Amino acid sequence: MMKRLQVLMEEEELRSIQLAARRERITTAAWVRQRLREAQIERARPDIAAKLAAIQEAYRHEGPTGDIGQMLAEIEGGYLSDEPAT
Repeated sequence: MMKRLQVLMEEEELRSIQLAARRERITTAAWVRQRLREAQIERARPDIAAKLAAIQEAYRHEGPTGDIGQMLAEIEGGYLSDEPAT
């Protein structure tokens, strides 16, 4: 079921939107619906730039490293240990 949404805007802004819709050969309402859907999708996407920045920041830190096989064995050993973690 369709519902009506009223949005108030300045005349110049409305004219700009109408012109954009006319260029795409669609109604103003269809143009606005498309842009609103695009905005919803964009907001739902993870912020790639923020994720990359976090990875780059983490990369700058130096931490203990070792042989991956040994580290995995130690992790697994910790899971299988009867002693509580400290």
